[in-house]
Amino acid sequence: MERIITVANQKGGVGKTTTVVNLAAGLARLGHRVAVIDLDSQGALTISLGFDPYTVRPSTYNILLDQGSTFSEVLREARQRIHIAPANAELIAADYKLYNEADRTSRLIEALQHPRQPFDFILIDTPPNLGLITVNGLVAAGELLIPVAANYLSMRGVRSLLDSVWLIRERLNPRLKLLGVLPTMVQPKAPHAKSAIYEMQTVFKQKVFHSIIPYDHAAATAPALRQTTLEYAPSSAVATAYLHLAKEVSNAN
Repeated sequence: MERIITVANQKGGVGKTTTVVNLAAGLARLGHRVAVIDLDSQGALTISLGFDPYTVRPSTYNILLDQGSTFSEVLREARQRIHIAPANAELIAADYKLYNEADRTSRLIEALQHPRQPFDFILIDTPPNLGLITVNGLVAAGELLIPVAANYLSMRGVRSLLDSVWLIRERLNPRLKLLGVLPTMVQPKAPHAKSAIYEMQTVFKQKVFHSIIPYDHAAATAPALRQTTLEYAPSSAVATAYLHLAKEVSNAN
C-alpha cells in the first residue's frame, strides 16, 4: 500500500530537504519504489537529485496551478527506484495565485489521485512556512515527519506547527497522523544536545525516532555535487543514520 509522507517544519534550517533526499535514498536501497515531491521554490531537493530549478519544466508549479497537469507528466527518473516531481522558481508566486481558488488546499491530492505508476512511498518536501503550498502537502499526506534540530528554538517551533497540523486534520484531512519527530543536526559533545533530545522524548514520547541524525559536513557538501549523502559519503555517520531511519520508516505501521 502506497504511503504518502510529508516532511514539514515551519522553521528553516532543520534538515527537511536533507531528510527527504536521504530517506528516499535509504528506502530505495531497501528495494522500495520512491517518488519525491519538491514543493519548495528554492528547489534544494531538485538540485540534490541533479535537476536545475531555473530551467526544469514542467514542475510542481504546474501540478498546483495548471489543472490539466498530472503528476505523471511532471515526474522524472532521478535514480534507480527514485522519481522526482521537481520544483522551479515559479513556485514563489504559487501561494498568492492559489489564494482565491476554491480548491486551493486540495490541488496536490487531486493530482495524486489520477491514474499513474504506483510507488511504495511518496515523500513531500515543503517550504519553511505554513502557507498554502505546505497545507497542500499536509492535505495530501497520510503521515507527517517533523525534523527538529537539537536546540531549544526548534522545539518551540514544533508546538506551533502541531497546533496548525491538528487544525488541518480536523477540517481538511482526518487521515493525517504523526509518523514521528526526528532529531537532526545533533552534535553529541554540545552541552544542549542531550537536553534537547530529552525534551523531545518527554513531549513526544514514542513518536521520537530512535534514529538520531548527527551534524556532518558531508550532508552539506553532497547537494553541491548533485548527490545524496548516501552516495557521496556512504560510510559517514549521517549516511548510516539515514539508512537506519529508512528501516524505521519502512517498518512503521
